[in-house]
Amino acid sequence: MRERLPVWLQARCGVEPRTVAAVGVVLVAAVGFAAQQYWSGRPQPVTAPAVVAPVSAPTPSPGAGGNRIVVDVSGKVRDPGVRRLPAGSRVEDALAAAGGVRPGTDTGGLNRARVLVDGEQVLVGAPAPPVPGASGPGAGPLSLGSATVDQLDGLPGVGPVLAQHIVDFRTARGGFRSVEDLRQVNGIGERRFADLRKLVRP
Repeated sequence: MRERLPVWLQARCGVEPRTVAAVGVVLVAAVGFAAQQYWSGRPQPVTAPAVVAPVSAPTPSPGAGGNRIVVDVSGKVRDPGVRRLPAGSRVEDALAAAGGVRPGTDTGGLNRARVLVDGEQVLVGAPAPPVPGASGPGAGPLSLGSATVDQLDGLPGVGPVLAQHIVDFRTARGGFRSVEDLRQVNGIGERRFADLRKLVRP
């Protein structure tokens, strides 16, 4: 019966089982590849980037960095009295806060560049403070911040050379913040400092 069929039909009907299996494998592979392409090409959800809030600069607290000192400006100034100045102010700032020096006032013994300390007095054009150890009312510690070379020379154990060293130190450092600073002056040892510490003030 088979022999009577056309040649092309005999070829179609004569497909061997292994050929069918091979065709089946190819078809399965093609379907798998198509499914993989479809899966990878599907729409993907997009996540928006998180919004980062700008960091605001810290607000300075009231009074921060506002340290002030209180000084008493007296003598021959236009408006003497107690003045509140920023920490680190100098004698020149205190004079300006008091309206300036009166005309004709001698300020030769006043170091305008000296840094002020809280609670001190700036005396302008007044009589020189008495030398420690002098008798009479008003005798008291000598101010290292305003004393002249002659006044310092009158201290026990201090001659003109050491007095000049004290003035030079005061000028270079912007004044004396405490009596202890006197230890740093060239020529003042522990024994001499012990003799002077109660006779002077910053």
